[in-house]
Amino acid sequence: MKTKPLIVIPVYNHGTTLRDVAIRAMKYCDVLIVDDGSTDCGSDNICDLELTLVRHNENLGKGQAIITAAKKALELGNTHIITIDADGQHFPEEIPLFIEAIQQYPEAIFVGSRNFKVQNVPGASRFGRSFSNFWLRVQTGKKVSDVQSGFRAYPLEIFSIIKTSESRYAFEVEILVKSAWAGYEIRDLPIEVHYPSPDKRVSHFNAIKDNARISLLNARLTMRSFVPLPHRQYDRDEQGKISPIHPLRSLRILLSKDETPINLAISGAIGMLLGTLPLIAMHSIAIILCCCFFRLSKITGLAVSQLCIPPLVPALCIEVGHYIRYNKFLTEISLQTLGYEALNRLYEWVLGSLVLGPIFAIIIGITIYIMAFAIKRFFDMKPQ
Repeated sequence: MKTKPLIVIPVYNHGTTLRDVAIRAMKYCDVLIVDDGSTDCGSDNICDLELTLVRHNENLGKGQAIITAAKKALELGNTHIITIDADGQHFPEEIPLFIEAIQQYPEAIFVGSRNFKVQNVPGASRFGRSFSNFWLRVQTGKKVSDVQSGFRAYPLEIFSIIKTSESRYAFEVEILVKSAWAGYEIRDLPIEVHYPSPDKRVSHFNAIKDNARISLLNARLTMRSFVPLPHRQYDRDEQGKISPIHPLRSLRILLSKDETPINLAISGAIGMLLGTLPLIAMHSIAIILCCCFFRLSKITGLAVSQLCIPPLVPALCIEVGHYIRYNKFLTEISLQTLGYEALNRLYEWVLGSLVLGPIFAIIIGITIYIMAFAIKRFFDMKPQ
C-alpha cells in the first residue's frame, strides 16, 4: 500500500509557538493547520508559509479539528494524517518515525508514547495517562502506554468507518477504543516530550469540564464493553474495500482474527473458576472485568459460567467444604442446615470452591482448547 501522509496541527490560541512548530514540520511532509476558532490571531503569522490552513469560525474542540483535518486530507488525496500539538510539547523532528512506521504498518494507529523522565511534567498528566491507560485496557483488552498523547498517526479510512460522539479532548480516547473494537491495531511509538516551566505553559484543557467529559465517556464505553455481544469488525473485501464483518458470521472469523484456541481455553477456564466461587450477584461483573483486562473472550467466559448456576456446582462445593470441616458429607437438607446455618454453608461453599474451582477450570479449559483447535484446523485445511 502506497502511503501519502499529511501532517495536521490543530491549534487554538497557540500563536506564540505555532509558527515554529509548523516550519519544523514542513521539512518532512505537507502540513495542514486547523485553526479551531482562535482569538489570538496566531494563524495570521503563518500566512506566508506554503501550507494549507483551514479555519473554524468558533471553537469546536480538538476532536472536531481532527475530523475536519481528516476530511480535508481525503480531498487532498492523502492516506494518513499525523497529528502533532501546536504548543511545542512534541518534537517535529520525530515525524520521520511516524512516516516510517505507517509505511511498514499502513493499517495501524500509532500513538506517541511520551518519555516522562524529563523536567516539569505536570502531576495531572502523569495521573491522567495512567487513568486513561487503565480504562482503555479494561474496555478493549489492549495495552497502550500513552492514551492521552496527541502525537499520532491515523489511517484516513478510520474516520469514514468509526462513528464518534465526542468533539473535544475526549475524542482522542473514544477514537482509540472504538478503533480497537473494530479490529484496528494500535501501536506505541516512543517519543520525547518537552514541558516548559509552569509560568510559560499554555494549556486549554479544562480540568473540570474535560475531565467530566472523559469520565462520562469512560463510563459509557465501559458499560458497552460489559455487554457480552461482539463489536462490529471491519476487514477488506475482494475488491480491497473496507467492509463490515457481521459479528455472528462464524467461529472461523474469531479464530482467524483476535481469538486463538489457547485464548478461548483460558477464557473458558476463567469463567468456570470465577463462576464456581461464591461471588453472589457479582459473577458476570468479575468475569467481564477479568476478561477485558487480560484481553480474553468475554462471550466464552460468560457462557461457561452458566454451568455454575445453582444448584449443582454450589451444592458440590458445599459438600466438599463440609467434608473438609467435618470429615463427612452433608446429608441432611432442612431449614436448620440451609436456613439457620446459612453462614456455615457459605463458608463451606468458599472452601469447596477453592478445591473444585481449579479442577473444573482445568477440565473446561482443556475441553475448549481441543474443540477450538479442531475447528481451526478444519477451516485451515478446507479449500478456499
